Amino acid sequence: GCTVQACNLRDSADDFKKYNVVVIGISTDKPEKLSRFVDKELLNFTLLSDEDHKTCDAFGVWGEKEFMGKTYDGIHRISFLIGKDGKIEKVFDDFKTANHHTVVLDYLKNHC
Repeated sequence: GCTVQACNLRDSADDFKKYNVVVIGISTDKPEKLSRFVDKELLNFTLLSDEDHKTCDAFGVWGEKEFMGKTYDGIHRISFLIGKDGKIEKVFDDFKTANHHTVVLDYLKNHC
């Protein structure tokens, strides 16, 4: 899922630039792992490591998840559109990894 989402964001870079949107991803993986992922997938946006979950906690996206009957703590797949004033303009929490980029771009087309 992460690869599909990241590659769709990569491939939509020109569309995001039309709206002056800078894409930044955050993961709880180690920087070394993220660096390999960025290189392998030729990502054209910044991917930051949040190993200690401080940023995830601050945005309320770290917490209990369930997968195949097992409960664990993890990062929830949520995106934030942050304005130039530093305020959150829109929270995107209803999307699939395959359509995340189109959900955000559709919002931008209709609101910017």
